[in-house]
This record gives sequence, structure tokens and C-alpha cells, in this order.
Amino acid sequence: MSSVRETYESLNLEPKPIRPHILAASTVVFGDDYYNGRRETINLSGFVQLNKWPMPGFEHKVDEKGYAEFATELISAPEVGIKGFSYELNDRIQVLSNPFLPNSGHVRQIVPGKNFPAEFYIRRFGILESSTLRLAHRNVIDIYGVVDAVPPFKKPLTGPYLGKPRGDGPFDVAQAPNVVKGTTMPEAWYPANDENEPVGIVPSMFFAPSAGPCMSMLVDPSMIMQVSLEGQIEVEVNGKTARIELAGDYRQAAGAEILLFGPDKHDGGAGVLAQMARVAVVGECAELGGRVMLRASWPRVSGGTLGEGNEDSLSRIKFPSELHIDAEFELVTPESTLYATNAVHVAGKLSDMDATGTELKLDGGDTALVTTDDEVKARITGVNLVMRDALVGEHATVSV
Repeated sequence: MSSVRETYESLNLEPKPIRPHILAASTVVFGDDYYNGRRETINLSGFVQLNKWPMPGFEHKVDEKGYAEFATELISAPEVGIKGFSYELNDRIQVLSNPFLPNSGHVRQIVPGKNFPAEFYIRRFGILESSTLRLAHRNVIDIYGVVDAVPPFKKPLTGPYLGKPRGDGPFDVAQAPNVVKGTTMPEAWYPANDENEPVGIVPSMFFAPSAGPCMSMLVDPSMIMQVSLEGQIEVEVNGKTARIELAGDYRQAAGAEILLFGPDKHDGGAGVLAQMARVAVVGECAELGGRVMLRASWPRVSGGTLGEGNEDSLSRIKFPSELHIDAEFELVTPESTLYATNAVHVAGKLSDMDATGTELKLDGGDTALVTTDDEVKARITGVNLVMRDALVGEHATVSV
């Protein structure tokens, strides 16, 4: 080993906040009964602000055993937070940091004198809002992970786990490097007053320890597309084909979020990579018991490409341009959540970066939809989703 003992001063970090895009998930149990409530894993995204040393008020230190660390803080503001769409609530939810409590933490060496890998830790006090709810939790949620850089950006189109589990849990979670998770779970959320204090002893929901135990990872896309979707999927149920009309509005954190990574954001050579980070479109299907929601998997990344594959930057994309995504779909039904056994290849042609009017259609074979016990309940045989209103930019607007 080298005799040079590193500290984080060698990183020459700038004295300003980090405001990256974030992909997250939480497995939520609804109601006041943790053991018998309905579970749902909700995909979330947005952007966060992480204040840190060497900003004023944050320290860097090396303790008596040689471990270097520096202080951090997760802050809250109206435009900073993560959002997603809940099937159970049929509503958008947004998770923010509680501005009345310190969301503080650190980056700390795991091996003294070696900056990375490092422990990332935040004491999280959150606020959860929907159109009808405002909830807070009583205890701190300790969030841990192992990171190998600052900012700890996750490699594009890689998943949050060391493996690809199926289901909303419960199961053990083995997160990948540069992914952090809540470790003090389950945590009950209660109605909150104007001071963001939990009220009463009857909770409204819980964050569960799996499958997405308050998990998150930072990504660095070139462009973020938030789009409303409407259209149809065809499913085969008991030998009969059902056509399901679906819709989702990006203003309600539904529809889809697509991330684009130019060659400067990935290590795969030329070309632009695409990721369908979130999908939430809702409709009715009598054959499956009523209201259903098509969503993107959290453990399995829906990745693809935009363009011809030889572009040396995102700005080199020529329109119209082909968008291809291997979508890892899941279908939430009143009875259970069904999981596609294989990726569904969807393709469309963007007329420009605005994306409005683009049709994403099934381009390939169908796939089975199964329970966590591998029981086949249906098959996806057709997909035709049209992008409507779109919000496209380098940063994800949260408060829309």
C-alpha cells in the first residue's frame, strides 16, 4: 500500500452545493397496520441539494486514528425533493427534507488515509406530501451507503441492487456501490401539523425495510424528459385479449421520465444512452379486476438508445431520431403486482427534443406477467403509448 495518507482536501471540492438528479424508491405500507397493509414500491425522482464542506459552517477533520471525514447536509426548498405516483393513493407524492430539523451527515473514510471507498451517511427527517396528506415521522431515518467518488454518480443504466430481485418484498436488500438506503426501518408516518410535527398515535403509512427501503442514487444525465403519456396496452388473460386504455400526467408525477446520457456522461464510447426511469399510467381492466397501473421496475433498469449510435455528443442527434428502450414493465392490479419476465422492446421516433407526439410501440415479442411465485397471470402482447405534454431540460422541475 502507498505510504501517502489521503484526506479529502486532495479532492479540491468547490465551496458550493451539489444539486444532482436523483433516482429513488420507497416500499410503502398503507394504513395503520404494518403487518396487514397493502405494500407498494413507488419509484421517485427529482433533484436534491447537498450542502457540504468546504462551504462555510461545514468542517473537515482527521481523527486520532487517521480517519478523514467531512460534513454534509441535505436541505429542503420548494423546488428540491423527489416525487412519484402512487397506485394505492391514485395521487402524486413528494418527499422533502424537514426544514425544522437537521438533515446532517458526513462522508468518512472506511480505511484510514484512503479517501475511497467511503461511508456516506445522512440523518434523514422527511416530510411526505400528496394532494390530501402531509405526513412526518418521529424517529430519524439513518441512511447509509458506500461511495467511490464525490459526487457519487451511479454509472448510467446500472441498477440499484447486486442482482435483480422480483417483487415488492419483503426480502433482503443488497445495494450496489453508490446507492444509499434507509437502515432504521420500518418507520411509521403520522399526520403532521404546521410545524411538521407528527400528531397522534395512529399512523397513516409506513416505510418498509424492503424492497426499496428509502433507497436513492445520484445520476448525471445530459437531458431529462418528463412527459405525459396516453395510449393502450394489450394483455392476454385466460386466452382472451384485453385492450387497456392508459393515461398519466407528468404534472402528477405520472406519465414517464426519460433520461438521456451523452457520450461525455458514460464510458461506452459514442452514442446517446436512454433510460426510462419512471412510468406510471393508469386505466381500467375488468379481466384483471379493475384499476391497473403500468409502471417501470425499480430493480431492473429500462435502458436503451437515442440516435444512430455514432454521435459524439447529445447535440449531434439528428431529428427525426429513433428511440429504443428495453422496458422492464410491471403491472399493478387490485389483487397483486405482476412482473414481466422479460424486457419489452418499445421504439419510437422523436421529431425533436420536445418529444410531444412520439409513439412508443411494441417492437418484438410478447412477455409473460407473473406473480412473485412465477404463476403466469397474463401476457403483454401490445404496447402503444403516445407522448403528449412534455417538460424537457437539464434539471428536473419538481414543483410542477
